[in-house]
Formats: sequence, structure tokens, C-alpha cells
Amino acid sequence: MKKISRRSFLMATGTLAAATALTACSGGGSTGKASTAASSAPASSAAASEAADPSKYEVTEPITITWWHALETQYDELVTDIVDRFNKSQDLITVEPQYVGTYAEVNEAMAAANAAGTGLPALTVSSTKYITAYGESGALENLDPYVAASGYDINDFSAGLLLAGQYQGSQMALPFLHSTQVIYYNKTMADANGWTIPDKIEDFTPFLSEVHSKTGVYGTVVPGWDQWYFETLYLNEGVDIITADNTCDLNSDTALGVTNMIKGWCDAGDAYFATGTDASATMRQNFYDQKTFSVMHTSSLYNNYVSKCPDFEVGMAWYPAATTGDKNSEVGGCVLGIPSKNDQATKNAAWQFLQFLCGKEVNMEWAEGTGYLPTRNSVLDTDEGKAFLEKKPAFQCIFDNLNLINPRIQNAAWSELATTWKNYMEVIMNQNGDVDSNSEDMVTEIDEILEDHA
Repeated sequence: MKKISRRSFLMATGTLAAATALTACSGGGSTGKASTAASSAPASSAAASEAADPSKYEVTEPITITWWHALETQYDELVTDIVDRFNKSQDLITVEPQYVGTYAEVNEAMAAANAAGTGLPALTVSSTKYITAYGESGALENLDPYVAASGYDINDFSAGLLLAGQYQGSQMALPFLHSTQVIYYNKTMADANGWTIPDKIEDFTPFLSEVHSKTGVYGTVVPGWDQWYFETLYLNEGVDIITADNTCDLNSDTALGVTNMIKGWCDAGDAYFATGTDASATMRQNFYDQKTFSVMHTSSLYNNYVSKCPDFEVGMAWYPAATTGDKNSEVGGCVLGIPSKNDQATKNAAWQFLQFLCGKEVNMEWAEGTGYLPTRNSVLDTDEGKAFLEKKPAFQCIFDNLNLINPRIQNAAWSELATTWKNYMEVIMNQNGDVDSNSEDMVTEIDEILEDHA
């Protein structure tokens, strides 16, 4: 498998710089309150209908195209197998997969290639958080005409996953490898003590206290290296992280209540807030070593957790519902998009391959091989889907809530905002920072960031 060079960049600013390179000056996007995915539907534009001529998107000559992805070396065999099957399924298109690196590194490479207008892949993965930047810059092709012309069934995708690839009502990318936030827990320990993960957040605090007092281990770990993991706790309480008037609401009484709740867990020793260079690895090791009962993490790492915990059963639970009753989550992972600056022949070949990668036939293979979620509702009722759940019953909590997975916040300022947020949270949680004063200072900085991007 080919690999392109990985350019170094500053983690604190590289993502923002890449997004900025792709982004027009308008800086808009959605507000910071997650919408209910199930109530939304993919847009169908008049332009798509007018362009729905299948001949415009046919592949008529042999062509070799590249696909940029972020699947690490342990997935080489899976990637090679699926790509080879596509190549052998027809006579005209040869796909060459290229591992670029992390989602941030793919984004950086896309920014550079898009600015240069050359060196672009035919098809690329993208973290969902970059869709606004790509949409504003026109870096990705609008897929609506392609869908209309081919009759490709995208309504089988979960609604929230589709929305994650939309910009201003247009489908810029299709769901590929997706995850969401979950709680991994020691089911063996839970069964021995008669515990279940509480359904409501108001019951979660005393539950963590009970676990800690009875076992001496942490009740849970809150990942602090990426705000995505604690963001949902705020959104479900009704916090507009970015309000309709483009200001930050993280110093509201509701937001302060959530911050104080998390800090209360940490101050009591019932949880800890994981930050630092090795925070993710340390958190996982603490779970493997049974030094914590549970961790908040991504569903995509289920296979990893199970393989590292042979001495006890790993359970998986949905985040407890907020005091509002909301129990939505946010999508993680990546979508697939077609760079717009390529010639039409390359775009047409990419579209054929994209349909295959996102198709029903290989959907469960990706889920099985990577730990990411099935993205199509229909596969859950197939023999493969049922077999998947039999082997991995812990995923039932996700299947039961699939349509509660919402798109991530889309705003041109989001990368910088998120970095500021998690930096202040580290001060509050791990450096004994005052909640009220630090939240005020944080919101002042974030409001300036939002104004700069307005």
C-alpha cells in the first residue's frame, strides 16, 4: 500500500491553519446546539434534479485514481482486500489507496493540494469537523447531482450521519467510518456488585461515588485531550456552545453547572480528567489494569478494549441522559468526499468507487474489521448484522440509539474554540482553577475568536 509523506505541524494550530487555508472569509456555519438528527432529512436540490443525467457521470475510458485514507497499518489487509475487489469488479477504474496519516494530517494535505490546485486525490476521507471549511471553500464536490443521476440510495444511512456530511443543505460527503461517544465499563465487576450504568445524569454522580468507595478505583475517566468527549454533556443540557448571535454560552448558569459536576467528580477522586501527551494511552492502560471501573471513549476502539482485557468482560453503555431528558450524542470518524478541482473523468471514477466503499455489500465488513459503526440501517436486519450483534452484544446500546447521533458542530472557528475550551478545562480540573472566573476568561477569549471568524 502506498504511503505519502507526513508533514509535521503544530497540533495546537495545525488543524486551524489547514482549515483556514480551505475556508473562505465568511466564517459561518451552524450554531453550537446539536439538532435532533432524526428530525432532519437530506436535502434534495433543484440543481441536482436538473443535472440528473446519468451520462454526465459515466466512466468511459480506463483511469487510475488515488484514494486518501487514514486507516493505519493494522488495517492494510482489509483495505487491500476491499480495494482489490472493486478493481476486479470492473474493467475501467484502478484504485490506488494511499495512507496519509491522521484526520488532521489528511486535512493538512488537502489544504495544501487544494491551494496548489494539483496533487489532489480522486477521493478523500475527512473528519466530519472539517466539512464546513470544505463547503465554504468549495474544496469538495456537491454530491447531490451524482446521487440524483445514479439513483444511489442514501436514505438508508442514519439521518444524523448524513447530516454530518452536509453543508448548507447540500451533500458534500457520504458516511464512511463513524463512531460515537460511549462508556466502556468492567461488566464483570458490575455484575459482581449488581451495578448498571445509570440512565440519568443525576444518578451518575452518586454511582461514581459508590464505585470509588466500594472498590478504591476510579468510577470513570473523562478524556480532556479532546473536548468531543465531554461536549455532549453540555449540549444535552441545552447549552448553546455557539449561540445564534455568534457568542459563546459556556459561562451560562447551565454550562457552569455541568463544569462543576465534572469538577466535583474529580475533586472527590471518583473520576479523573485525562490530559497530557500520553493521556489516551494512560487512560486505556488504567482500564486494562482495572484501576478504573469505566472510561468515556470512542466506540471505534471496542475491538482494542476487548483484546486488551482477557480477564474480564467489557461492557459498553450510552452516556446517561441529561436532566433535560436528552440523550443525543455526536458523530465521530470520517466521511468520503470528492475534491472539486479534479477533472470530470476523475470525479466520475471517484463517484463509482465511493458508492462501492459506502455500499451495503461492504458496510458490515468495515464495521467488523475496524470497530466503527455500521452506517446503514438496513444492514442491521441482515444475517451479517445479526451475526455482528451476536458477537458484539455490547453494541446494542448504539443500535438502540442510532438515530440520536447528531452531526458535530460546524463552524469555521471551531478548531481554535475547541483548543481554548479544553485548555481552560485542564486548568479548572487539574490545576484547581476556579470555575466561575476561568469560565468568564475563557468565554471572553472564545468570543474574540468567533468575532475574528465572523
